[in-house]
Amino acid sequence: MRLPARLLPLTAATTASLLLTGCFSAASDTDGSSKGESRRIRVAMMQPPRSGLSPLSDDAFKLSRWSTAETLVKLDEDGDAEPALATEWKQSGRDWTFTVRDGVTFHDGTDLTAEAVVNSLTRAATASPKPRILDGVDMTVKADGDKVTVTTAEEDPLVPQRLSSPQLAILAAKAYKGKTVNPVGAGTGPFELTEVNGTSSATLDRYDDYWGGEAKAPGIDVRFVPDGTARAAALRSGEADIVEAVPVSQAAVLDQDLITEVPMPRTNTLYLNTEKGVFKDASLRAAAREAIDTKSLVDGVYEGRADVAEGLLGPALPWATGLREPAGGRAKAGDPAGRTVTIGTFTDRAELPEVAATLQQQLQQAGFKVKLEIREYANIESDALAGRFDAFILSRATVLDSGDPAAYLYSDFASEGSFNISQLADPAVDEALEKASSAPTGDARRRAIIEAEAAVLATDAAVPMLHERVVQGDAAGVADAAHDPRERELVTIDTRVR
Repeated sequence: MRLPARLLPLTAATTASLLLTGCFSAASDTDGSSKGESRRIRVAMMQPPRSGLSPLSDDAFKLSRWSTAETLVKLDEDGDAEPALATEWKQSGRDWTFTVRDGVTFHDGTDLTAEAVVNSLTRAATASPKPRILDGVDMTVKADGDKVTVTTAEEDPLVPQRLSSPQLAILAAKAYKGKTVNPVGAGTGPFELTEVNGTSSATLDRYDDYWGGEAKAPGIDVRFVPDGTARAAALRSGEADIVEAVPVSQAAVLDQDLITEVPMPRTNTLYLNTEKGVFKDASLRAAAREAIDTKSLVDGVYEGRADVAEGLLGPALPWATGLREPAGGRAKAGDPAGRTVTIGTFTDRAELPEVAATLQQQLQQAGFKVKLEIREYANIESDALAGRFDAFILSRATVLDSGDPAAYLYSDFASEGSFNISQLADPAVDEALEKASSAPTGDARRRAIIEAEAAVLATDAAVPMLHERVVQGDAAGVADAAHDPRERELVTIDTRVR
């Protein structure tokens, strides 16, 4: 069991700090100070690049968080599309036409044109494998003057939201010369990626010809620090200005003025197998739901740094709470009568084994007998998807790449869903999910999504327990760092070190 944060030995933090000593260049401390402006921003990030910073992979989110690669569209707080490299767009059936912003240059000095947009989007649409946001989407792109037309095989109301994904960033032609996509010197953002040192570091300099104005910081120095204790120590010692993903166990021993907690669109959920076994009985699913004390999970395992779940969609989607009504139509709780259930989860997220142990105690107190099976995620996912557990604990992103939760709800709870751990096949749920998936964006779609959530909750196929938060560390001199629940922004044009 993990030691409480207040009991962690200080020597561990001190040792971790030594791992970072000298890892940021001397220029980080001095650049710009003689001019009275911000110095370079030192960032400690959790995960090193997995695919050489190719935007066609999850590395795209790093490029976005460093404000070096941009997309045609960005999302507002509610997940609605706003202009970025495209200034406007309109739909006509399966066609969406986007007007490309004038006066934008790539970091290599070439102009942003409709042809450059087509080049980037076509490379993404024909990639193998495709970026996740285009999974199952047949998309073609063509240029006409300063406009780009995106055509999908079926009418798709989410095209603008899809094009907001960092995996569909628009890069200069030079990025696509080789077999892999190389983003160095090829973006359009306020910071130019100038150097990448494998999985250890990256360097970005201010791009003076940025179309949106001049960045307040002269550059960014990034170090990849997978060890959470080391990242926290870097903030404590002053080795880093911005630290992403501070572990819950470390947050309590840091200066709380340096910590910001942001609700994530990620829900910790207990999926119950509705197809076979004990939880095929709706009354026993209800008994499990009633046995779970979610507040004790938040207070005990997450040390108060999470939010008790009222539904599948949490506070990172602020519109959900205002539309949600009390859940109804659920079965009454039955008697577990000592029936044995097996709960699976994985070790990759440090808190989940502790969640499993706590649930084991709570369900046993309610009359179930509970076995736990805990492995690495890569070794347990296939069994979970095949329905080999009575229940499975999963920390699940609820908006995926489009900023829209309908795709998550469909994949997890539709009869044909690709991630249907609950093995749910419910006609009422399927109907609600189809309605949500096809609804136009805006208020109508949000209402349909909440109706679909209610339909899922009525089955007790999933028990939402808590919504996770991202814990970010900002040194005392940092101003205007982004605190983004979708983790698309971190250092922006306005971020600086005072």
